[in-house]
Amino acid sequence: MKKLFFLVLFFITLLFIGCRAEQETVEPQGYIVFGFSQLGDESEWRSAHSHDIKSAAEFEDIQLLFDNAQQQQFNQIKAIRSFILKGVDVIAFSPIVEEGWDNVLMEAREAGIPVIVVDRKIETDDPSLYTAFIGSDFYREGVRAGEFILERFDNVDREIRIAEISGTISSSPMIGRYEGVRSVLNQDPRFEIVISVSGDFMRSRGRESMEVILQETPDIDVLFAHNDDMALGAIEVLEEHGIIPGVDMIIISVDAQTSGLEALRQGRINCLVECSPYIGKELMELALAIVNGEPFNRYTYTETRVFTDRDDFDTLPVR
Repeated sequence: MKKLFFLVLFFITLLFIGCRAEQETVEPQGYIVFGFSQLGDESEWRSAHSHDIKSAAEFEDIQLLFDNAQQQQFNQIKAIRSFILKGVDVIAFSPIVEEGWDNVLMEAREAGIPVIVVDRKIETDDPSLYTAFIGSDFYREGVRAGEFILERFDNVDREIRIAEISGTISSSPMIGRYEGVRSVLNQDPRFEIVISVSGDFMRSRGRESMEVILQETPDIDVLFAHNDDMALGAIEVLEEHGIIPGVDMIIISVDAQTSGLEALRQGRINCLVECSPYIGKELMELALAIVNGEPFNRYTYTETRVFTDRDDFDTLPVR
């Protein structure tokens, strides 16, 4: 009988130790499952943005479910619904356009999953549907571009004709930069944006847009492109037509990524307004704070610096 008692006690002890070991094998503190829907891979900026988010998630030991929507809002909504079904801890997305998100965000709220809007803003009837925003001040970027134009032509007493290659129609960076630059230029009657063509933030579309501009509106003094890729595509067309970018036509772009900075050093771009894609670390810290119930800022904006062809190039950032 004693042997049976000790045998039972032995197995109970093993069972307790096994349960204890299983309980102690917990996820690392701060570990979360993070679902992120990227709008696409249309530009150098977007590629850097995606890479930085992936690297930051790995550094913070966060399980990242990454989805590329290939420039389609339908795909983004599908991805967000997939994240909801998988029961992730937090969802983030870079919206391709501003409107059309209320239904899927309502589904996320009903599932108790916080949502972070990244890079671009959205329009919604209920701002409480998303938990936080982190990204750039696109209106401010447009303002900084306008201020450069005013400064560069300060002593010129004639009409200044400006062409614009804008980003994706109805996207928040397109709207912000479009309105921001006009808020400055409209104060001076010398300046007129005589044509605006959408280039969808793509280098190939920048080429197409510049061809349209040269055909429809000759004698352009300034080109304002909403990102580096479109500016570089336009520059290729200008050079093919014997127009010297940076000399015959002042070139202004937004992003200040590697290729844009190189064009600035070469004198092919005159002004770069920075829009930094490197927000991965801040995004992961924000997600952890939200999930862990810690204080956080609902709106976080990145710095907007301006680099020009009159700067000391040794001080330019290295990407």
